[in-house]
Amino acid sequence: MISFDKDLDAIAVAEKINDPRLRIVHDSFAQMDQYAEPESVDGILLDLGISSPQVDEAHRGFSFRKDGPLDMRMNTDHGLTAAEWLEKASQEDITRVIKTYGEERFAFQIAKAIVAKREEGLSPKTTLQLASLVASVVRTRELGQDPATRTFQALRIFINRELEDLELGLKAALNLLKPGARLAVISFHSLEDRIVKQFLQAHAKVEVPRGLPVRDRDLPQSALEIIGRVKPSDEEVRENPRARSAIMRVAEKRAGALA
Repeated sequence: MISFDKDLDAIAVAEKINDPRLRIVHDSFAQMDQYAEPESVDGILLDLGISSPQVDEAHRGFSFRKDGPLDMRMNTDHGLTAAEWLEKASQEDITRVIKTYGEERFAFQIAKAIVAKREEGLSPKTTLQLASLVASVVRTRELGQDPATRTFQALRIFINRELEDLELGLKAALNLLKPGARLAVISFHSLEDRIVKQFLQAHAKVEVPRGLPVRDRDLPQSALEIIGRVKPSDEEVRENPRARSAIMRVAEKRAGALA
């Protein structure tokens, strides 16, 4: 078994597992095809998004509920922090990121407020500074949702290239799976789930030019068979409220498939 994580803290915890069958790799799952041969893997599970320790530990900068440095990097050895990016990015880029990755309808107003604070020498450096700034702009809130939720999601996804990694990881997984092996992907918000759903659907059908006289038995085999999707039960959500938005989609690689 090979386990991938960008987070050095997660790697340190995983390395305490004493099992010679387990290999821990400090890298993104997007790079999994660098660690295994094509059609050599019996199954792949992608568990997307952030972990509970990342949310719960204030110094990681992922949560607007606890004050901490506005970091948001999964790999703290690489790249700009969210605070550093907000200090440099244009208002247009901040608007684009918050709108694209957070689906936030107040993206323009939030970006404008961030840039205004920056021009005063008060660019947000901590999670609560940013959350307070967003709350001053977002006058309406969704039931049960903090006004800063979508902005924090957007910055986190952008800083960590989560959607780009997901697209690369899905392609790599299809290449690595043995015929008959299964891919399971757990997503936690609509942007992730949309990418997963569209990828599975695209590889579960075969495109044949319209009007071409081909019999069903002569059609090429699609790469994947979609097995289905699973959502957490009410009992599971009671035990683990953070699972409430999870969706797991499962597909199986076909024998003789065109990947």
